[in-house]
This record gives sequence, structure tokens and C-alpha cells, in this order.
Amino acid sequence: MGERPAAKKTKAASPDRRSAAPKAAAKAAAAPSAGSAATPPKTESRTALVRRARRINRELAEVYSYAHPELDFENPFQLLCATVLSAQTTDLRVNQTTPALFAAYPTPEDMAAADPETLEQLIRPTGFFRAKAKSLLGLSAALRDRFGGEVPGRIEDLVSLPGVGRKTANVVLGNAFGVPGITVDTHFGRLVRRWKWTEQQDADRVEAEVGSLFPKSEWTMLSHRVIFHGRRVCHSRKPACGACPIAPLCPSYGEGETDPEKAKKLLKYEMGGQPGQRLKPPPDYPGLPARPLGAE
Repeated sequence: MGERPAAKKTKAASPDRRSAAPKAAAKAAAAPSAGSAATPPKTESRTALVRRARRINRELAEVYSYAHPELDFENPFQLLCATVLSAQTTDLRVNQTTPALFAAYPTPEDMAAADPETLEQLIRPTGFFRAKAKSLLGLSAALRDRFGGEVPGRIEDLVSLPGVGRKTANVVLGNAFGVPGITVDTHFGRLVRRWKWTEQQDADRVEAEVGSLFPKSEWTMLSHRVIFHGRRVCHSRKPACGACPIAPLCPSYGEGETDPEKAKKLLKYEMGGQPGQRLKPPPDYPGLPARPLGAE
């Protein structure tokens, strides 16, 4: 391994969000060249781990100042349903599917009364549509019968709904109710293990160990930033190490493509000049909106 590259000091995020993607790309272009590596210490104290983890979070906050949940939603019920549908598929496919779903069933009462076969056909593009339809029908009936047709704002109530686990509950709490939570999806788990924040595989243990490294107020945005980075740069099979803006801080640098030009070709969504996952992204999103189903 080569000499550890110097990490750049974190700067305050620019108020001009329209230039966020070009700035992120420029930061990625300054990543270490092939042959450089961030060599992790053989032993690391708890204090050093906390400092390193929080520095990575600050760098991610600069790069992804526009990070957000990548599911389209207008209310807690829509977010809950969309998150259930997102299992084993992309947020893009969910966002392309939910407009027709919510037009047909705008409330829990409407969805609870839906014909199962009709509901299945509406959500068929998301895969596993029979199991997902059963969950949507069950959670809608539970919301109608137990919670007055409203999505509850407590994790213990949310996880009591059919098809809802801690990951889904934390997504809803963090983004619909402002209650901090860590979303441990496949991207989050992969990256925090690459960064040596935890060695755990169990999602609940990952949530607990990573959560202990950060103030609770950071949990929701930390989740967005890590997931954004996993989807755009730090891929599962072929991470774009040579175009990674936080490579100087990464103990796993070199697991993926280190040649800068080759790595740049692996970048996705706004980092790679491609449309994002939301059909209706937030105003500060610097990339292009996703295309509707059938228009890809």
C-alpha cells in the first residue's frame, strides 16, 4: 500500500445547492490516485473511532448537502407504504409505481377495503407483489382499526403493524415525524463495516453500535448520507475508490477500482450525470428527476 493521502478540511456547505453536484464531482476528482491508500491503524481507541467516524460524517455532509429520503411521499401513510414496497427493489421502481397506487387508495381506509388482486396488479412492478399486498392490506386495516386511520409516531406502535420492522419504522419516524433514527439497509450496513465502525452483521446491533458513535440528532441525516454514498460511489461489487471524495479517511480504500478515470465511470445518479430516483425530488436536489414508468 502507498502513502496515506492527506484528508481535506471540511468546509461549510455552499448555500447555492444548484452547484452541489459539480462540487461533489470536483471533490471526487481530487481522490487519491491509484496506488494510494488509507491505511487503518492496527488498534484504534474508542475515542479515535468516534473522531474518525464523525469526520467521515462531516465530509459526507459537505459532499451530499442535499441528501434526502429517495422515496416520493406527501404524508406519513404514503411514506410507510412506499418503504414497505421498497424491499428487494429500487426506490426508483417504487416511485414509478406509487402514483397510481395512491391515486386509487389515498387513505388507510381506502387501502384496507381494496380488492387484493387489484392491489397486487398495481404494485406488481415492485416484485414480491403478493406478499407486499398482504402487508399493505394488513397495515392499512390496523391503522384504521387501532390508530384512527393515522400513522402512529412511536416505534413500538409502528413495528406492531404487519410488514413493518425497525428499518421501516426508523424511515417513517425520521422523515415524517422528525424523530431521529438510523436506517440500516444493505448500503448502510456495507459501508459502516468497510469503514470499521462496526463488525456486526445483525441490523439491530449495527444500529446500536453506530448510533453510539454520534449524537442522536445526527442519526437521520447520517443515514441519508451513508446510503447516498453507497448508491453513488461505494457500490457492493465494484466501489469507485478512485473517485471517492472520502478515500483519505477510508480503511478499505483499494477494494474497488482505484484508477480515477475508470472509477468516474462507475459513479451513479447525479454524481455520474444521470437522473436520480425520485420523480419529484426536493428543490435543492442538483440532479435530474427520475423518469416515469415506461419512459426509461
